[in-house]
Amino acid sequence: MWTGFPLFPEAASTVAGGVDALYWFVIAISVFFSAGIFAAIFYFALRYSRKSLDEVPKPIHGSLALEITWSVIPFLITMVMFGWGTSLFFRNFHPPEGAMEIFVTGKQWMWKLQHPEGQREINELHVPVGRAVKLTMATEDVIHSFYIPAFRVKKDVVPGIYSSMWFEPTKPGKYHLFCAEYCGNQHSGMIGWVHVLSEPDYEAWLSGAPRGETMAQAGERLFQRLGCFTCHRADSPGRGPVLEGVFGSTVQLENGVKVVADEVYLRESILKPSAKTVAGYRTQMPTFQGQISEEGLMQVIAYIKSIARQERMNTPQ
Repeated sequence: MWTGFPLFPEAASTVAGGVDALYWFVIAISVFFSAGIFAAIFYFALRYSRKSLDEVPKPIHGSLALEITWSVIPFLITMVMFGWGTSLFFRNFHPPEGAMEIFVTGKQWMWKLQHPEGQREINELHVPVGRAVKLTMATEDVIHSFYIPAFRVKKDVVPGIYSSMWFEPTKPGKYHLFCAEYCGNQHSGMIGWVHVLSEPDYEAWLSGAPRGETMAQAGERLFQRLGCFTCHRADSPGRGPVLEGVFGSTVQLENGVKVVADEVYLRESILKPSAKTVAGYRTQMPTFQGQISEEGLMQVIAYIKSIARQERMNTPQ
């Protein structure tokens, strides 16, 4: 509908229809009440206009039933909007199991993207149609916002934390990618394209695109170069906890609190080791703040995630 009009981009993801339906519902409610209010204003202005200078209007005693009606009906409508929007939010917040993961780093003024297999892209993203894609995003400088209008997804990328979002494209094609948060004097140039390909075309692109180290391989190399293996030993407990199988598990801290070892926890443990000390270990790990880039952090975390998967595969069922 009106695909040539820039305010109405093509709907090309599984969540786009739900977002559009809520949008049109809100627009319809707004138009209905706006038209009703203006019609009432004009009607009452004409119907009860003052006929003479000495005319005194009759007192109005009001109606409790009317007051309740025009309070309850808007409340119910807003609750419908709230419930509808909340259901969409939670549906769009949690990626499905087995989603293909792509790592994104925002930097003035470009998007750097890396596939787990090692392919790297700048301001372009190739994905297969009909497959869920999870983006794990970070920024090396200021706030950015990853926005794909045709998929109806947008997520701010804030310094110091990881952001994630997911989408499942439904139509092959080429779709705009924007930074939707002002990030400097070349913000308008921080744009790109998302290429949605059929499965055979995507496999052909994967085989033809330049391939370097995988994310896990690059992370393992950084892990070795930074000397992490001297404390986090795989064969026996060292000065730091064993990392095999840690990702996704519940970790007991020395203060008694239990946390899930996700990407945010691992990032904080690398940059601020004393923030959450694992029970049974003293805080001896130095901070790597300023020694490793956001892209490097993602690679190390990808390596830790890979050895966690290996550990689960090797565990007897």
